[in-house]
This record gives sequence, structure tokens and C-alpha cells, in this order.
Amino acid sequence: MSHNRSHSHNHDHGPGNHSHDDEVEPALQSLIWKQIDFESIRTLNESEPDQGAKIVEKTWPQRLDPEPMLESDSDEQILMFVPFTGVLKLHSVLVRSLEDSSAPKTLKLYLNRDDLDFSTASDLQPKQTLELSQTSEIQDLPVKRTSFGNTYSLTLFFEDNFGNDITRISWIGFKGEFMNLNREPVEVLYEKAANPKDHTLIQGVGDMASQGTRHGM
Repeated sequence: MSHNRSHSHNHDHGPGNHSHDDEVEPALQSLIWKQIDFESIRTLNESEPDQGAKIVEKTWPQRLDPEPMLESDSDEQILMFVPFTGVLKLHSVLVRSLEDSSAPKTLKLYLNRDDLDFSTASDLQPKQTLELSQTSEIQDLPVKRTSFGNTYSLTLFFEDNFGNDITRISWIGFKGEFMNLNREPVEVLYEKAANPKDHTLIQGVGDMASQGTRHGM
């Protein structure tokens, strides 16, 4: 099922004429992309190697592209480990899928764990559980910011879908505030540059999580 909750760009900027570029800017201000360690992403139960990494690698302008698509293999569950290159204060997870029964339904989030597989993830209490809608629009799923203020890596466990044997996801993104490992605050770079004073940078540092194993991370 296509699982997308479209993100609206209708923002009130006050009086005056604004181009579409101005309207896109607020959606990009906290988008995390360059700070993802793409090469270390691990996805369990993907039908083809590196499908999971490829959908995360899609840029904001590519978020609506139908391909590449992540599909589960032996059943509907998908487990994805996503490490970052520094410390992230996570605000939300963005998910896009298809509008059919293959859309993911339940997403469990685990913080700073590089050792999870399906068995351990099922037994472990998640940091947060998110319920997704059966839609083809981009879904912006807020997390409890107090629980994800020191994020080095995130494990996403798509536990079920809306009744299909296969789960399909076309894009995954993240919003948050970022800190480099060298302790120097960095401004997130966007397709359209945002005003630096619009950003609050997290003060913190941590070691990057190592990568997990496959189908039994």
C-alpha cells in the first residue's frame, strides 16, 4: 500500500509576494540528509541488496520518485539501521509509500542500538512506537524530542502493514538538529539555503554507532 503522507508547503509568510522557492524553505530548514552515514545503513529482509540505503539516499527533490523502492522479502517486516555522522536531536521521521495494502502500519524506533535483529527488536521495548496511515502522501511523524535528543543512530522496525505479504516503502527522511563529531556546530545545507538564525544547534557530541548485521541485526 502506498504509504505517503504529502507534506504541505502552504505556509503563511505574511504580507508581500513570495516565490515557490520561499514556500519550500520551511520544509527544508530541519531536514537531515548530508549527515547520514549512507554506506553504513543496514536493512534486514530487503528483497534486493541496498534497497533500504537507496531510498534513504533520495534527496528532497527526489522524494516523490517511484524508484528505487524498498520491498520486504520473506514476510512483511523490515528492520533498518541508520547511523549519523554526529549527534542528532531528532524531531520527526518522514515516510512515503504506496496507497495500497503494502503500506507500513506500525513503526517502532530504537535509539543508538547497532545490534538488533528481528528477534531482539520484537522483545525489546522501543523508544517510541508510531502508527502510520494508509496513504500515498508523505507522512511527517513527530517523535518525543526529549527521548531523541542524543541520537547517534536510529533503528526503524516496520513491524506490519495493512494486510499484504510484502511491505513497500519509497522514501524515508529525517528532520532534526545536528552537531558534528568535532564539537563544532554546523548549519544544515539545503537545496535552497535557509537563514542561519532560524536554526538552533544542539550542544553535544558522541561516537558514531557501528553497523548492524543482516536478518538478525
